[in-house]
Amino acid sequence: MKTKTISTFDRIMSDKKRKAKFDQGYQDFLISELLIEAMEAENKSVRTLSKETGISATMIQNLRSGKNKNVSLKTLFPILKALNYTIKFEKTR
Repeated sequence: MKTKTISTFDRIMSDKKRKAKFDQGYQDFLISELLIEAMEAENKSVRTLSKETGISATMIQNLRSGKNKNVSLKTLFPILKALNYTIKFEKTR
C-alpha cells in the first residue's frame, strides 16, 4: 500500500502554533494589499489619504508596507471610508 506524501506546507499547517503565526501574517498581508490596491484604484497618495483622514502619513505608509501589524478599528475605519470601503461584521455560526 502506498503512503500519501504530505507537503511541507501541510506539515507546517498541522502544527497549531505555526499555523497561528502564519494566519496572523496572512491577515497583515491582506490589509497591506487591500490598501495598496484601493489607493491605486482611487488614485490617492499616502499624503492625500492622510489629509482626508487625519491619520499620519507614516501610519498609513506603515500599514501599506506591513510594518504596522496592530491596527485598530479607530484607525482603519476612516482610511477605508476615504477609499470607499466598509467593514462588514458577519457571524459565522
